[in-house]
Amino acid sequence: MSPLSLPDTLPCPRRPSPASVPSLRWGVLGTGWIASRFVASLQASTTQQVVAVGSRSQRTADAFAAATGIERALGSADGLVAEADVDVVYVATPHHVHLASALTAIDAGKHVLVEKPLGLDALEADRISSAAAAAGVFCMEAMWSLFLPRFDVVRQVLGAGLLGDVRTVIADHGEHFSPPHRILDPAMAGGSLLDLGTYVTTLATWVLGPALTVRASGQMTASGVNGQAGMVLTHAGDATSVLHSTLLTRTPTSATIAGTSATLTLPGPFFQPGDVVVTSADGSRSVRWIDPEPIGHGALYHSALEVARCIGAGELSSPLHPSSSVLANLRALDEATRQVGVTYH
Repeated sequence: MSPLSLPDTLPCPRRPSPASVPSLRWGVLGTGWIASRFVASLQASTTQQVVAVGSRSQRTADAFAAATGIERALGSADGLVAEADVDVVYVATPHHVHLASALTAIDAGKHVLVEKPLGLDALEADRISSAAAAAGVFCMEAMWSLFLPRFDVVRQVLGAGLLGDVRTVIADHGEHFSPPHRILDPAMAGGSLLDLGTYVTTLATWVLGPALTVRASGQMTASGVNGQAGMVLTHAGDATSVLHSTLLTRTPTSATIAGTSATLTLPGPFFQPGDVVVTSADGSRSVRWIDPEPIGHGALYHSALEVARCIGAGELSSPLHPSSSVLANLRALDEATRQVGVTYH
């Protein structure tokens, strides 16, 4: 592609509007940080209804319900999934109980949106996906980045071949955390890989396909979780991804997708709303899509819109993030985890 063949503008995103999808009745299982932001995002930007919350104790369920304006609070997962008017359960429990939480909802006949990672490893993720398929209910991992308008622009750029032969993905995700944050607790499957690394490996396997080889190294923290990891993955056609995650320091958290004709960059934080920039391979010309949505977790609602769209259409999985994609990501993470010397069970 010559510099002059870059388009004057990048494609407009094709994500559904809040009014274009069915209004589902949601039950939220879990009362932590991500659950509160998910509920706030739905309440502020959609017609989705959050009708109930479930927690390990009645006290925490009551407190969450009072803080978020949810009508019903249940002191157990079983209580939440027994609510007849709950259409779909958002599983926002800690990583190490995603499997049990999701299976509880699926066994009750509920559709599920499960926070990332879907399971601690590919085996758990496959158990959840298979159980949902057998029960005839919808199941999706809440990898919210893939449902953002920003990522639909990327999807269209890749689909149109504007980058040429895509050879390289470079991505980084680093944030600093201090005790007593959950991410530092090995008993809760903490560490940089499952929380932060999953974003970079998801991007790499989404763009380049499953990893054929994984090379990883990293360091542990004093608390016994992975503090930092560097990964080099190879993919079909000798494409390469160079990836990094850390919970020790704040890093640029940007991403690059490079092809023979042009390079696409996602200024950090790459996994949140933000601009898309495509630059010709010789660097002489750039075109930019400017995201009108502010950076932040207020955009979590886009994943809920995809759930509602799919369920309304009678689909049991999202074509944007099917179980095969989840498994490709987790298999790469599993191998990185093994090489770094981390165990979650």
